[in-house]
Amino acid sequence: MLYYFFGWLRNEFGITGTGVFQFITFRVLLAVLLSLVLSTIYGKRVIRRLQKLQIGEAVRELGLPGEVDKANTPTMGGFIILLAIIIPTLLFARLENIYILLMLLVTVWCGIIGFIDDYLKLRAKRMARREGRAYKKADADGLAGRFKIAGQIGIGIIVGATLYFSKSVVVEREVFDKQPNVALQQKERLVGESVKNLEGKAVRYVKVQTPITTIPFVKSHEFNYARLLPKSLEDFTYIVYILVVIFIITAVSNGANITDGLDGLATGVSAIIGVCLGLFAYVSGNINFAEYLNIMYIPNLGELSIFIGAFIGACVGFLWYNAFPAQVFMGDTGSLALGGIIASLAIIIRKELLIPIFCLVFLVENLSVMIQVSYFKYTKKKYGEGRRVFLMSPLHHHYQKLGYHESKIAVRFWIVTLLCAIASIVTLKLR
Repeated sequence: MLYYFFGWLRNEFGITGTGVFQFITFRVLLAVLLSLVLSTIYGKRVIRRLQKLQIGEAVRELGLPGEVDKANTPTMGGFIILLAIIIPTLLFARLENIYILLMLLVTVWCGIIGFIDDYLKLRAKRMARREGRAYKKADADGLAGRFKIAGQIGIGIIVGATLYFSKSVVVEREVFDKQPNVALQQKERLVGESVKNLEGKAVRYVKVQTPITTIPFVKSHEFNYARLLPKSLEDFTYIVYILVVIFIITAVSNGANITDGLDGLATGVSAIIGVCLGLFAYVSGNINFAEYLNIMYIPNLGELSIFIGAFIGACVGFLWYNAFPAQVFMGDTGSLALGGIIASLAIIIRKELLIPIFCLVFLVENLSVMIQVSYFKYTKKKYGEGRRVFLMSPLHHHYQKLGYHESKIAVRFWIVTLLCAIASIVTLKLR
């Protein structure tokens, strides 16, 4: 909103200094600062409100150190993160940008799914208290898994269909001859062309509307999803693409949800991933950097850096209260939203094949649960008694059982994520 307001002041009244709002870097910095202010200063008020409403965490008896101390710690603090993302984005971003609109929708959609889940758990706890009975594990089921998946599938369809069919979503490719080559015509939908001046040289580009992604560590580093189908079925590429998007959003969102089991763990990991994605968005949306790094140029993508800046600021600000010992938990309201945001950003930036690298912590946490459950069922069927691979899953609980303090586990997971983010960034040139 402020982008348009200061643009109007400059055009109508010629007020000096208002032109600074035209620069993406300036607005990114403002988004980071405002999200930090909202999540730290006003976050305290939200925490007090949650305490007043008695929206506290229900502790299950898992035999973990320090779990009793977490009882009645305010949960649903994900509202702090959501507001600290949405408000700066609305104020500083260009709201006609398709990527901004899509990410705002993802944030609200996934936040609502998480809120419903948290609300149902809270209602079960209050009902148990009114009935004068002990709060049991079965009371905390929350939103049924099939409804969570249905919600994630819904947003996956919207994201996939928008990126595939919207005429505002294009990639620009440099053309070295007068006509696009035959392979380009056959595999990709051409929607226009342009000539740009780069360092005094006229460079011709074609606009391509097609689902292309980046393959890490490979010289010919781009992949068209149409190649997954035979030529006779290329018209149905959108089905394959949307299914891939649904799978990624569901997997990453649930991975973030599972990872949110220690103070500051999911928040810190998400902030580091946000920095990595922000860098990818900035260089892919800047034609000069894209030309220098020989990566695909995605017009209007740079505007997404403002959303990502707000995302990073919101995570860091929330960490102020969520670090050990946590004064508030994000609940599913925050964790499902964080995962959905990260997955959608990676898909929009065309870096979804890098997710196993920079989201390694989420992936390993997910796999630890799958391995534990599968092996337990297999051994129970074969030997009549279930056996375990880990002392407890997800993986961070395994390390707690080994005697590691949760703050040490969280920090070490942050370090692993930082190394993975650096490895992902290195792929810009290492191929």
